[in-house]
Amino acid sequence: MSLPIASPLSRRLDLTIPLIQAPMAGVATPQLAAAVSRAGALGSLALGTVSVEQAANQIDSLRALTDRPFNVNFFCHQPPAHDPARDSAWLTYLTPHFQRLGATPPANLAPAYGTALGNDAMLEMLLDRRPPVVSFHFGLPDTRWVTALHQAGILLIACITTQVEADQAEQAGMDMLIAQGMEAGGHRGCFDPDHDARQSLPVLLGQLRQSCRLPVIAAGGLMDGRDLAAVQMLGAAGAQLGTAFILCPESSAAPTYRAALQQAQPGQTDITATISGRPARGLANRMHHLLTADAPPIAAYPNAYTAGKALIQAAATQGNPAYAAYWAGQGVARARAMPAAALVQCLADEWQQALHEACQS
Repeated sequence: MSLPIASPLSRRLDLTIPLIQAPMAGVATPQLAAAVSRAGALGSLALGTVSVEQAANQIDSLRALTDRPFNVNFFCHQPPAHDPARDSAWLTYLTPHFQRLGATPPANLAPAYGTALGNDAMLEMLLDRRPPVVSFHFGLPDTRWVTALHQAGILLIACITTQVEADQAEQAGMDMLIAQGMEAGGHRGCFDPDHDARQSLPVLLGQLRQSCRLPVIAAGGLMDGRDLAAVQMLGAAGAQLGTAFILCPESSAAPTYRAALQQAQPGQTDITATISGRPARGLANRMHHLLTADAPPIAAYPNAYTAGKALIQAAATQGNPAYAAYWAGQGVARARAMPAAALVQCLADEWQQALHEACQS
């Protein structure tokens, strides 16, 4: 068997390993991204939940730590329709859970954060800072973003979960795709949260290999260098790993989160929309089992996240981890705790060994 040809991801960004550290809102830090980038992979920042000023500060902090390429990620979800009746019904449904924790639910469900769609101030900041890579989750950016960022020489990557979304991303002018299988931890990247196909990564890669002209980066349950080699054999240009980096000391994961991941067993993760209003995979807990037959529709994303975060915080105040959102992919039981640079080197060694063995077979 011959080795895969040099990856377009590595060539375009001068990487020594075709690997992206997933953005992971709430966990990724400039320190983590910088360590990954310095080690020869592509570090990422999640900027979809922060203000323009905070986003600029994070980019500046990262740039102070490395001159290597990096990625910044934004959410492109459609703003939720104003539906106070739906929000109120969802809050009423959650009230008994708050009461058991001695807490009061929020009075209303204002969106937890905004979207990149129509955010001209964020675009202007990006044109000023010019990060090497900008990626998108939950959908595609405005045409103005695509044109302006391309003119600034910025590489654009979109997360997709189906062939249809891949076609839309290609037509929108994306340069590369993140193919997210249902095995992935955190929020599903589906454009429409009410229609999540939940395709496995091998199935999705097989479909894209037949018709997609863009380089595809595989994501979903991947934890080591052998996984990277395996998805390359399926036609991927590289891989994106998230859960694998959470235990790195450079991440901002809380001690309870780290402990939960280190104790996780195979098969312990599940997908639920009850936390945020969008399907997301994490360690299964009470939040995954909130819905009963008489449950009203979950409030729209990200309004539902306001309620979910409040419930999680109320439980945490009581020292109760049963509601915590510990995002994790299906490969979580194989997570390793080590500095990010050491992990990237370990992944590179495993990848090279797997490719060598495949070439010999």
